[in-house]
Amino acid sequence: MTGHGTQAHPHGADRLCEPAHRVYSRAVRRGRVPRRDAEPVPCLLELALLHPDPDDMDWLVPTSPQEVMSRLLRGVYDEVIEGQRRVGSAVAAFERYAGLGQQAPTAVAPAEGTAIRVLDGLSRIQTAIDEATEACTTEVLTVQPGGIRSEDALTEGLHRALELRGRGVRMRDLYTHVARHGQGLLNYFELMGDAVEARTLDEVTDRLMLFDRTVAFIPANAERTMALELRHPALVEYLVTVFERLWRLALPLTAPLPDTGIDGISHRERSIAALLAEGHQDAVIAERLGISVRTCRAHIARLSDTLGAASRTQLGVRIAQVGLDASPYVRADVMLPGQGSPSAL
Repeated sequence: MTGHGTQAHPHGADRLCEPAHRVYSRAVRRGRVPRRDAEPVPCLLELALLHPDPDDMDWLVPTSPQEVMSRLLRGVYDEVIEGQRRVGSAVAAFERYAGLGQQAPTAVAPAEGTAIRVLDGLSRIQTAIDEATEACTTEVLTVQPGGIRSEDALTEGLHRALELRGRGVRMRDLYTHVARHGQGLLNYFELMGDAVEARTLDEVTDRLMLFDRTVAFIPANAERTMALELRHPALVEYLVTVFERLWRLALPLTAPLPDTGIDGISHRERSIAALLAEGHQDAVIAERLGISVRTCRAHIARLSDTLGAASRTQLGVRIAQVGLDASPYVRADVMLPGQGSPSAL
């Protein structure tokens, strides 16, 4: 999408094409426009002048003209430093956006648009994460679901991690137990030293990144091509609480996994048994534990052999009989938000 938009609309926010200017002006006057109106002008999304409405993804809301002007000012400053002087066209663009700002609805407070921001496209997501990384001064918390981390993914994030370590930022990461088997992850933590602490669980939440407990990023769709940038204090605090309680449940990356107490049954097979007892299908169990469906089914076959079960139904009975129908981690002192007394809310 980015490449197509760049070819069709080779311009920046300081010199919009006429069709894009008409759509953006209408969005500013009305507060939002249908997504279909912006399809002929993808430059508005690529330049972040329009972004999805968190309450209705079929609509797009405009970035305020004041924010656009601030971006342009920062861009002009950088270009002056680099010797690319384009002040004349930028000043004309500022005046145009300033005029649009007088038409903007006044009923919505400016701060409301920044508490939750929808990031549409991998480039916008990466840019926002890079900006949060640059502004971070004390702490980064992340949840990394899935299985073994690929070398490419680890290499991609290494430069940011080294930059954070250089500024004295502390980092804590949560992974699934399966990630322990990746040599690349072990090499990564050896390189980072004590700047990063990692723990693992049988299963974790979806991907989460928290910077200085003030801004969080979570996926906004299953494909992870969209994300939410959260700056609302209550939402961020809630996510920090979730992370901290999962952290207390997790085991240090270098600590051995607890023994199941049953000969022939591994820790992973115990986790699979607990999820089978809850009625989950093989594909769901595999996704939650960060393993392939094929590996999951191989573990189930070994469970059946070990427990002497001839069918899935009989396996469920055997699991309950030997006490494998509960999660390996059952701790009364750790409660996730939303659990416990209904009067909590």
